[in-house]
Amino acid sequence: MKTLYLECNMGAAGDMLTAALLELHPDPRDFLRRFAALGIPGVEMKAAPAVSCGITGTHVSVSVFGKEEESMDGHGHHHDHGHDHEHHHAHEHEHDHEHTHEHEHEHEHEHEHDHHHDHAHSHHHAGMGDIRGILERLPVSQKVRSDAVAVYELIAQAESRAHGRPVEEIHFHEVGTMDAIADVTAVCMLIEELSPDRILASPIHVGSGQVRCAHGILPVPAPATAHILQGVPIYGGTVRGELCTPTGAALLKHFVSSFGPSPVMRVEKIGYGMGKKEFEAANCVRALLGESDDQKGQVLELSCNVDDMTGEAVGFATRQLLEAGALDVYTVPIGMKKSRPGLLIRVMCPEEDREKMVQLIFRYTTTIGIREVKTRRYTLERSVTELETPYGTVRRKDSSGYGVIRSKYEYEDLARIAAEKETSVSQAAALLDELKL
Repeated sequence: MKTLYLECNMGAAGDMLTAALLELHPDPRDFLRRFAALGIPGVEMKAAPAVSCGITGTHVSVSVFGKEEESMDGHGHHHDHGHDHEHHHAHEHEHDHEHTHEHEHEHEHEHEHDHHHDHAHSHHHAGMGDIRGILERLPVSQKVRSDAVAVYELIAQAESRAHGRPVEEIHFHEVGTMDAIADVTAVCMLIEELSPDRILASPIHVGSGQVRCAHGILPVPAPATAHILQGVPIYGGTVRGELCTPTGAALLKHFVSSFGPSPVMRVEKIGYGMGKKEFEAANCVRALLGESDDQKGQVLELSCNVDDMTGEAVGFATRQLLEAGALDVYTVPIGMKKSRPGLLIRVMCPEEDREKMVQLIFRYTTTIGIREVKTRRYTLERSVTELETPYGTVRRKDSSGYGVIRSKYEYEDLARIAAEKETSVSQAAALLDELKL
């Protein structure tokens, strides 16, 4: 199974993720050429070698109309989605900035305000509708387009929540917005072209302390980032500053199916996406791409004990878990405290479904605690064959492997034949066996 694992030991930003994935790409120069041809307004993306703590990687920079977003967090990230410039005040000041400076001091600096060019770009503010329109017009695949829109909607919803305003009233500083659109689009394109079967990541280091932005001094992680990362394992530490930006958080939240230790995998390529500033630890996102087959055998067993659920409630919970993708759900009678009879409910699921299954177990059972065990299972290869018989279509389930071959008819089909022939299920199977299908 082709697996992409992202190490976020120094957080994540859009430019760092772009750079790490670019190092995994078979032809980075061709990718950058095709990316430039997309025609994102005013955007130019460059990649250059960078070194952190003796490790060589790639740093990606994005300029918009020749201007690169300034960093305000001290970490070397350039607040790539522009959230520190976010404007939720509804006046969409389309002032072209002729700069008569309402405060009357007509200082005679002759440069006639080159701001007429630059400021027109740096003081325009885009809403989510504008951003969606830009993304919809890009000449990319439908998958890239839908991924990019979904990522930016995560950011907009987080800003909306943080500032207490409807999404449609959130406006982003244009330079930061176009910078983030570039990073988001590039990451979505790179993931499509690398085409991993699954994407995993480490818990995310978010940094510590405070960050200064246009609204004042905010705690780390910033409110929008914290909102996006709800349900994701994060940690702080001694590094001061904002290590994970909202754009980085939204990209990880959208693409990563599970956060935890690196799986067992045969690594084929490693990419280092570098931040701007030096720390005691290498300031990078590391991306590992390789083959992992642990999914075939390794599963999680999630278990809980209950003594206050009816049989109907247990049956309903079992059905909900199976429909949500559990590999198996079963119960075992147990004795509990005070000699009460109870049930052990055990759910088997793929590791990437851990969070979903835990949530569902708490929702549909009365337990207040769940245990987790990693285990390995061995399974036969299974297939279903539809057979045309005098008794109608019958499905046969075939299993093979480890030197054995097994077949059995689908119970529902046997039950239908038994009912029609007014006989037993075993006799219905015998009727089919006589046909030597």
